[in-house]
Amino acid sequence: MFIFERMQQSKKTYTLQEAIKKMEHYCAYQERCHKEVRQKLINMHMIPEAIDAVIMHLLQHNFLNEERFAKTFLRGKFRIKKWGRRRLTLELKKKDISKANINEAFREITDTEYIEVFNDLAEKKANSITESNKLKKKKKLIDYLLYRGWESHLVYEKANELFG
Repeated sequence: MFIFERMQQSKKTYTLQEAIKKMEHYCAYQERCHKEVRQKLINMHMIPEAIDAVIMHLLQHNFLNEERFAKTFLRGKFRIKKWGRRRLTLELKKKDISKANINEAFREITDTEYIEVFNDLAEKKANSITESNKLKKKKKLIDYLLYRGWESHLVYEKANELFG
């Protein structure tokens, strides 16, 4: 009986205005994509009509903007986590960002900056691998860079350049 009572208590309901205010805060705190906002509203037990109304309000008042989200997400993951194009594209697609917005976001990063970040990351990682076997060291570097989403032709060229 106790478990059932606790389940009943935790199911808070929100009016449309409360949900709008809560989602305005949610979007103002950090850029969000439509999918994250929709999921948050579903978790708040909102009905589909209310979800659509809240999302329309957020779009009209510029709390929600997919292009802005894609640019911010891409810049952050590229500059901080040092992800490559493949990983960035995959992660944005998982968030249901349109191809047009993904392409627009990639315009934020110059080819020169992209290659610079790649080279710095590859060299730093190569120097940190303690493996003594040259082939194993090369494989560890390749696996690391591919996991981060860097293009395979760049990865293999760099691994060959660093480890022969």
